[in-house]
Amino acid sequence: MEKNKKKGKKVTILGAGNVGASIAFAMAIKGLCSEMLLVDINKSKAKGEAMDIMQGNAFCPTCDIYDGDYEDAVNSDLVIITVGIARKPGQTRIDLCKTNVGIMSSVMPQITKYAPNAIYLVVSNPVDVLTYGALQGTGLTPDHVIGSGTVLDSSRLRTCLANHTNLNVKNIHAYVFGEHGDSSMVPWSLSSIAGMKFDEYCSDVEDLGDKDAIQQEVRDGGAEVIKCKGATYYAIALSVNQIAEAVLRDTKAVLTVSTLQDGSNYGVKDVCLSLPCVIGANGVERKIIPPMTESEIEKFRKSGDALHSVIDAVFH
Repeated sequence: MEKNKKKGKKVTILGAGNVGASIAFAMAIKGLCSEMLLVDINKSKAKGEAMDIMQGNAFCPTCDIYDGDYEDAVNSDLVIITVGIARKPGQTRIDLCKTNVGIMSSVMPQITKYAPNAIYLVVSNPVDVLTYGALQGTGLTPDHVIGSGTVLDSSRLRTCLANHTNLNVKNIHAYVFGEHGDSSMVPWSLSSIAGMKFDEYCSDVEDLGDKDAIQQEVRDGGAEVIKCKGATYYAIALSVNQIAEAVLRDTKAVLTVSTLQDGSNYGVKDVCLSLPCVIGANGVERKIIPPMTESEIEKFRKSGDALHSVIDAVFH
């Protein structure tokens, strides 16, 4: 391949661990791009993952998949960031944040130097804090920096409700807003099952029980997977592909991604968290502010306050 000659839609994935490799694999199967670069501090790992997926090219849409360095990211349409470390036993959340923010602050100037016009999708955790960190000192606009946010949480909620109702998940519409974490909240007033409001379904069709219990089940979903197999990466890879498809194919999909808040959304500002956004080729095309109830707005603001406290501890 002639270096830096663009062939079509190009994606760069930073980090070739379980999450980054799973995203690359899912993306290759779906044929979302024609060129994919894997970058990792462990160069042999990136090379091996690229080769492994590339060798299956005969069974999926053709894509040129290779490993390389930051300079090879020239002309990328989308950069997906999965770098960072997992939380270690005894490590506080603030300590983890500081470590991963440090990694982010080291990586971002290097990648934006070569791909200044790309849309950036942050997947690394804690995703809301790192999305905020990705914007610091890079010159990127908030519309071009997206966190994977609660897209996966919303999928877990819909799956949970599908299991409770024994219905197809596609007939259930429900979202998780706020932090991708303990302070996340479910706006039940915006949730619907088979075209009915959640409360109407529970009163007219079948009672699904305590809302708080359902929300806790959703919050514990990832931890349960980690308990069973040590890590989560398949579902996050599929959710990231949904966001990537919206950017690369300009689908104008409404997704609960994490973006910088400016105060116009229920008074929450200077923090990244999730609300419905229209995602397309230009990143965040527009934000949708749904009419939540007063109690739901209060929970959303508390989620913003929780993230503010972390940002203050890490950045100030």
